[in-house]
Amino acid sequence: MTTDATPILTIEHGASYERAPVAGIHTHDGPKLLWTSTATVTISTGSRDWLIPPGYGLWIPAGVPHAGWILRDGEGSSMTFDPEHCTIAWPDVAGVHISPLLAELMNHLRRVEPGDPSRPAAEALMFTLLRPLPPHDIPITMPTDPRVRTIAERLIADPSDQRELAAWADFTHSSVRSLSRLFRDETGLSFAEWRTQVRVHAAIQKLATGTPVNTTARAVGYRRPSAFIAAFRRATGQTPGTYLADNP
Repeated sequence: MTTDATPILTIEHGASYERAPVAGIHTHDGPKLLWTSTATVTISTGSRDWLIPPGYGLWIPAGVPHAGWILRDGEGSSMTFDPEHCTIAWPDVAGVHISPLLAELMNHLRRVEPGDPSRPAAEALMFTLLRPLPPHDIPITMPTDPRVRTIAERLIADPSDQRELAAWADFTHSSVRSLSRLFRDETGLSFAEWRTQVRVHAAIQKLATGTPVNTTARAVGYRRPSAFIAAFRRATGQTPGTYLADNP
């Protein structure tokens, strides 16, 4: 669907049924909003990999190189904007939460014709509701299967737990293969990737209270501060020091 009468150039919706790259590294002439309703995807913007679970989206400014991978099958959508008429001018890539109202507005805009009289009001409300999430707001998808749920809850309670899947398999009376598959199927991430998300999330909370970086690294399971800093930077696009409570 394309129109010159609104700030929205195109709206696309689709489903994927295999884990694969969405697209290689590319750019767009105008801003783009990607979001998912049931899929889980990763968008790489060079300095950071953004995990986009269901109910979240990513705002990508014009000209920013990015690539995407499907981690969990499902449906997703995208919206491309006319840079001259778009009322949002965020200079940086930003995560967004897609509330039920926002999702319904965007679905409505996808369904109606460009000249529909409801479009101007729907577009204005959509732009009003779109708000960037803080860069450190990392959504954690919790698994529901009792075996992996038990592991997830224990890791959230103690992110420094060093047990790998073999040890967790003994603990839950499961196989490594089953646990590996369940983590991927239910969260869109491998066990190691999901644990990193938990550790970074816990680290941000500690840093916000003034806990030093080295102390925080050990508290969330990293024996080497350099490994912690690298994982943190990849997850948030920033160094841990950025989030210290006394950081100017």
